[in-house]
Amino acid sequence: MSAAAARAVKDDDLLALFDAAVADADAYVEAAKHAVRAKVVKGGKVDRVAIDVEQHVVHGFAWVATYAEALRQTALWARDLSGKGAFSAVERTAAILVFAEYSAQLAGGVPMTQVEIIRPADFGVEAPAVRVFATQDDRSAFAQMVRDAAGKATVENPNLDHEFEMIRDQFRKFADEKVAPFAHQWHLNDELIPLPILEEMGALGVFGLTIPEEYGGAGLGKTAMCVVSEELSRGYIGVGSLGTRSEIAAELILTGGTDAQKAEWLPKIASAEILPTAVFTEPNTGSDLGSLRTRAAKDGESYVVTGNKTWITHAARADVMTLLVRTDPNTSNFSGLSMLLAPKQRGTDAEPFPTPGMTGGEIEVLGYRGMKEYEIGFDGFQVPAANLLGGVEGQGFKQLMATFESARIQTAARAVGVAQCALELGLKYAVERK
Repeated sequence: MSAAAARAVKDDDLLALFDAAVADADAYVEAAKHAVRAKVVKGGKVDRVAIDVEQHVVHGFAWVATYAEALRQTALWARDLSGKGAFSAVERTAAILVFAEYSAQLAGGVPMTQVEIIRPADFGVEAPAVRVFATQDDRSAFAQMVRDAAGKATVENPNLDHEFEMIRDQFRKFADEKVAPFAHQWHLNDELIPLPILEEMGALGVFGLTIPEEYGGAGLGKTAMCVVSEELSRGYIGVGSLGTRSEIAAELILTGGTDAQKAEWLPKIASAEILPTAVFTEPNTGSDLGSLRTRAAKDGESYVVTGNKTWITHAARADVMTLLVRTDPNTSNFSGLSMLLAPKQRGTDAEPFPTPGMTGGEIEVLGYRGMKEYEIGFDGFQVPAANLLGGVEGQGFKQLMATFESARIQTAARAVGVAQCALELGLKYAVERK
C-alpha cells in the first residue's frame, strides 16, 4: 500500500498494517538469528574465532534486529497516539515513511556503512514482505511539514508526559542562550567547554538525572536523560556528551558498587562536585576488551597500575576515572578484569596530568571538540584498594556490560540532537535564500 492510499484508511486498518509489517520483520530476525547461531555456536557455546570469521553476518544481525525493534516501537507510538486522538497527519505521514523505508531496506539491504550492506541472502533466508510504500510526493509533503514546524522542539508529537516536555523546554532555552551562540568558536579554537557551563549544568541537575534521590540525584530515569541529551546536543554535541561520563560512572556504581561506594561517590557525581571519565580503551585492542593488558597489582592497601590507555574523553579535566584493568595476570580474557574508581588531580591545558604515576597528551581531532581526547600512560599509579568496584576482583567486564544500554541510549539521543541542529540550520539557510 502506498503512503497516499494508507493516509485514506482508518487508523485501525493502518495500525493493523503496521503490525503485519512488524511481524514480518520479527520473522526475518528470527530466521537470521538461527542462521547466525549455526555459524558461530560450537559445542553449545559462542566461539569467538567464529564470530571474527563471520563478523559480516554477526554485525548484520545486530542491524536487522535494531531495525525490527525500531518498527515495533514506531507501531506502538502510533497506536498510543491514535488511542489518545492525537494521531494527526504529521504523525501518520512520519510513521508511514518510517515503515516504507525500513521495510524496504530490510528486504533489499540495510546499509551498515558506506561500503557494507547486509541482505537476506547473506543469511541464506527469505526476504520479508514490503507492505508500505512511499512516493516522492509523500516525502515532499513531509518535508513541507518539517518546514512548517520550524522553531518547534520536534516536528511530530513524541508522546511524552508533560513533565518531560517541561524538561525539554528548560534545556532548549539553556542550549539556545548559553551554548549555541558560542559553540562554533569553541570548536574553531579547539577549546574545552568553559567551566561555568559545566557548573550551570550541574546546578540544573544534568549529571544526576538518573541517580536516585537518596544519593542527591533527580531519579528521573532514561527518558529524561534522552530529552536532555537531545537538547544539549542540538546546541553542541560536545555539551550533549558531557553527561555521558557521569551517567556511565553512576550506573557502574549503582549496579556494581558497595553501599559505602554508593554513599561516597554518587552524591559528588550528582552535584558535579567531581567529573568522571571512562578509561577503558587501549592501543591495538579496539573493542576487544578481553585482551586488555593494563595491569593493577595489589600492594598492601593500594593497587599499582601499569599500562596505557587511549581515546579517553575529557580525561585531563576529570577528577575520577572508571578504570578497567587486569588484576589477574594469569588470564588473557574477560575473567581477569576489574574496575577501579581511580581519583586523580584535575589537569589543565598546560599540565593535563599532574597526578603522580600518570602521563599523557592530547589526541588532536577534526570534530567533536570541547572535551578533547587523550592518551594516558600509567607507571606506578596508585589507587586505594577500597576503590575496587564491588570489592571483588574479576567483575569488571560484567559491571561494564551493565552500562552499555545507557551508553547506546545516550549515543542515539546525541545523534537526534545533532540531526535537529542540522535540520534547523538547513531550514534557516533555505529561508535566507528566498
